[in-house]
Amino acid sequence: MNRLQRTLISLFCACVALWLVAPTLVIVPISFAEKKSLAFPPDGFSLQWYANLIQSPDWSGSILNSLKIAVIVSVVATVIGTLAAMGITRMKAGSGGVVRAILITPMIVPGVVLAIGIYAVYLDHQLVGTLTGYVLAHSMLAIPFVIIAVGANLAVFDARLETAAASLGASRLVTFFTVTLPLIGPGILSGLLFAFVTSFDEVIVALFINSPRMKTLPVQIYSSMTRDSDPTVAAVGSLMFALTTLTIAAALWIGTRRRRS
Repeated sequence: MNRLQRTLISLFCACVALWLVAPTLVIVPISFAEKKSLAFPPDGFSLQWYANLIQSPDWSGSILNSLKIAVIVSVVATVIGTLAAMGITRMKAGSGGVVRAILITPMIVPGVVLAIGIYAVYLDHQLVGTLTGYVLAHSMLAIPFVIIAVGANLAVFDARLETAAASLGASRLVTFFTVTLPLIGPGILSGLLFAFVTSFDEVIVALFINSPRMKTLPVQIYSSMTRDSDPTVAAVGSLMFALTTLTIAAALWIGTRRRRS
């Protein structure tokens, strides 16, 4: 490939990247607007909307609720999804495929359908607007992502390594922690990140099971947009964009260092 071809491909990739990121970048200047408006380009410069994230009980409370739920869900979903993925890989191809299809059903079924079913069950068991209710519902949505991420690593995992460890006297538990877990670690980490993001960004189910005493950040954003179009929404979006960018950059850096080592 000559220099001209590389340049054209690079320009094309840059244009595609700009096209994908442009809608997200628009919210950054809006978050510094002086007036209470989502107009672009904004008038003036102010940090009041970032300060509002901390000062407003609605915004700060919803952020803390989302973080707390997402952390718990990421741990629960990662443990269950990892065990499920390992079980599926050890089943026969036919039965394993059926079980896998059942477990990833929440990814296929429309979110509104799931939300209605969850809401109907939660009403009978008084789980609407509770931490337990959010964790159970979000874990159900996050587990399929963990199964897919971990399953992809297990698909290329050499089971003979476990046999070799067992032949040297290692127990199943020791084999798992010293052989299996380090090799499928990247898949588990990916599943954990997917589970966290799935819970943190989930809005459809959260709209059905939220309550005035416990509201997640996506629900607060939706309420703000339908009520008064507060530029605080843009401030939240800018912070989430920055956090996502830093997370991806850190993951790429760690992956690059690992490949080199």
